[in-house]
Amino acid sequence: MTRYAIGDVQGCDEELGALLTRLRFSADRDRLWFVGDLVNRGPHSLATLRRVRALGDNAVVVLGNHDLHLLALAHGAHRRRESDTLDEVLAAPDRDALLEWLLTRPLAHAEGPDLMVHAGLVPQWTVALTLSLALEVGSALRRDPRALFDRMYGNEPDRWHPLLAGMQRLRFVINVLTRLRVCTADGRVDFTMKGEPPPPSSPLRPWFAHAQRESRDARIIFGHWSALGLVREHGVIGLDTGCVWGGALSAVDLDAERAPVCVPCAGTQVIG
Repeated sequence: MTRYAIGDVQGCDEELGALLTRLRFSADRDRLWFVGDLVNRGPHSLATLRRVRALGDNAVVVLGNHDLHLLALAHGAHRRRESDTLDEVLAAPDRDALLEWLLTRPLAHAEGPDLMVHAGLVPQWTVALTLSLALEVGSALRRDPRALFDRMYGNEPDRWHPLLAGMQRLRFVINVLTRLRVCTADGRVDFTMKGEPPPPSSPLRPWFAHAQRESRDARIIFGHWSALGLVREHGVIGLDTGCVWGGALSAVDLDAERAPVCVPCAGTQVIG
């Protein structure tokens, strides 16, 4: 069985279909790892959700920030953004089944030496701690999603501490796993930074570039940072190649040393 990891789809279902054709995906022999952000800003979020959900156990999906945003909208916990392209999902006759399925996806998935998250980890987190924290969030999501979504948005706290508790702890975990790009060696995060990494003079580094991070023995698969493009260094695989921005949708074979497979954006995307 081959495992393919696929970058941020964000509603680019036409490109996803073309990518699966290029991979010669077969349900009886292959599994697909999706790094999160299946939906939003692209034109076909509903078709994407239907396609990936229909894959059943052949698809492993972790939640991204746009997936959580869709769920928050569906639970009435946040206002629609001008750049959102989620109305078709929210109006679909099968929305409840799709959203229930999405709500039960984890924020982290580990298998052997591999860990998949949408965005990243602070240097202080081991793989075991990351999985435990992701389970805490998953339990809160299933227990009372509206209560979580009502208080999910925000950038504080901005530093990890094991004694963080309650919603402060849950918000920090969600932000790190679904929004992190850069942080300091002592675990202070900056969730506002986008684009290229900071200059060397900054104490902020790409989360995976800290030499002493506790997760360095694992291979970490992630997305979220389209400005980086394809990343294969520091023991990580970054797969957000910006299809929704006119780039490409990319996949890598997790079990063999092969060149990535990339399908270029098919046309003008619906973005804000």
